[in-house]
Amino acid sequence: MTPGELRRLYFIIKTFLSYGLDELIPRMRITVPLRLWRRTLFWMPNRHKDKLLGERLRLALQELGPVWIKFGQMLSTRRDLFPPAIADQLALLQDRVAPFDGRLAKQQIEKSMGDRPIEEWFDNFNIEPLASASIAQVHTATLKSNGKEVVIKVIRPDILPVIRADMKLIYRLARWVPRLMPDGRRLRPLEVVREYEKTLIDELDLLRESANAIQLRRNFENSPMLYVPEVYSDYCSPTMMVMERIYGIPVNDVAALEANGTDMKLLAERGVQVFFTQVFRDSFFHGDMHPGNIFVSYEHPEDPQYIGIDCGIVGSLNKEDKRYLAENFIAFFNRDYRKVAELHVDSGWVPADTNVEEFEFAIRTVCEPIFEKPLAEISFGHVLLNLFNTARRFNMEVQPQLVLLQKTLLYIEGVGRQLYPQLDLWKTAKPFLESWIKDQVGLPALIRSIKEKAPFWVERMPDLPELFYDSLRQSKQLQQSVDRIANQQQRQNKRQGQSRYLFGMGAILLLSATLLLINRPDWGLSPLWLMGAGAVIWLVGWRRAS
Repeated sequence: MTPGELRRLYFIIKTFLSYGLDELIPRMRITVPLRLWRRTLFWMPNRHKDKLLGERLRLALQELGPVWIKFGQMLSTRRDLFPPAIADQLALLQDRVAPFDGRLAKQQIEKSMGDRPIEEWFDNFNIEPLASASIAQVHTATLKSNGKEVVIKVIRPDILPVIRADMKLIYRLARWVPRLMPDGRRLRPLEVVREYEKTLIDELDLLRESANAIQLRRNFENSPMLYVPEVYSDYCSPTMMVMERIYGIPVNDVAALEANGTDMKLLAERGVQVFFTQVFRDSFFHGDMHPGNIFVSYEHPEDPQYIGIDCGIVGSLNKEDKRYLAENFIAFFNRDYRKVAELHVDSGWVPADTNVEEFEFAIRTVCEPIFEKPLAEISFGHVLLNLFNTARRFNMEVQPQLVLLQKTLLYIEGVGRQLYPQLDLWKTAKPFLESWIKDQVGLPALIRSIKEKAPFWVERMPDLPELFYDSLRQSKQLQQSVDRIANQQQRQNKRQGQSRYLFGMGAILLLSATLLLINRPDWGLSPLWLMGAGAVIWLVGWRRAS
């Protein structure tokens, strides 16, 4: 490790220990060396004994920076894995991260607008941030041009070096995983870290986020399920983004939603529908759907509509991944575990020589207990843990392109659990996926494909005779090239065979001449003539080999 990485590692360890997070180390025999090592670090005592464990964990992650805050945000949705005292504290990381000085934000806005005073573009700019997150914070203002209320999102200053330093250290640790764990290579830790780094770096470019928000808004235009605020792209830059200010109820404020008369069952079902629509219909999904980024409109509580913000992280799947995922989901819903096992083999997610019968039985053992239960009684955390153990047995590799989707699924589960614990996730998702599969492989898909490609075929039809002639000519030229290469290879093989023969003859003559010189010195010059002949034959063989 470099000195800089060692300093950062020391800071991380010191931060965790100064907040007393060593309490999270389970008291087991295998952890005895770790707990003994902790006692040797006597100069790093717990300096926050007056605070509860959940608050200490939140403060430690917040102090370590955006990479760790993002991790805490994901953990905050897993209320089935953590007690409320910890989950409630981690939830504060979603929009209540310590802000930076508003005057710095104002300077950055003015710099983005060509070093002009902020008053030229905005009225009522509030120096106090409306919310602060791990990557950026937002301030409220009013557009001078049309008088509309907006929020201005500003990237935290000097954040990139911190992310680079943490990611460099994480890369270093990821390289050790295959050495420390027997099946560490199967986890593909470097690919997973590289994907995570990409999402973090992408979040630093607010022009990218603006484009993502515009696309997502277009995908759900006039939809009763999801509303995405309007982006004012004329005012956007890589470090600043201006968008419509929205008013809604945070999706995790269940009491406020119920007080507003919200249909909680419909709201939870629409959350699942929004996710599957983004993934399978649009192949463009919001990849950071933690509760801090999701609100519910005050209007029409009987027909609730989500409001989505912060589109810095989006994901997409190719056609093959979408198809395999949809068929996997449907097979799970139908409890067709044989089909699930075969799909995993066909997709290459497990080796081709996998015993499908054993794999099917292992999947059945993990998944069968979760069906016909309400969401409140299903822990996807435990199911994923069991599936991980199954994967280890069958050498299943981690798929980096699905990591973001998996994280989003965890968020959806956490939100659904809070809104309506009795939600039947399977009944909600299955009709959507069956309809999507039918649309992809049925007669409508064939007709749509013909319609899409018909203009291209019509355009290329006059060129078909020429293309056919070119294809025949190229085929003939290819065959001639293959024949020429084959002849050259045949001649080369013949030369190499002759060369090996001459090498052997030369070696035999040289060895024979040497033995004669040693054992029959009375033969005079005959062995020397024999040695010369061997050397000449050897030289001829070498020339033929070259």
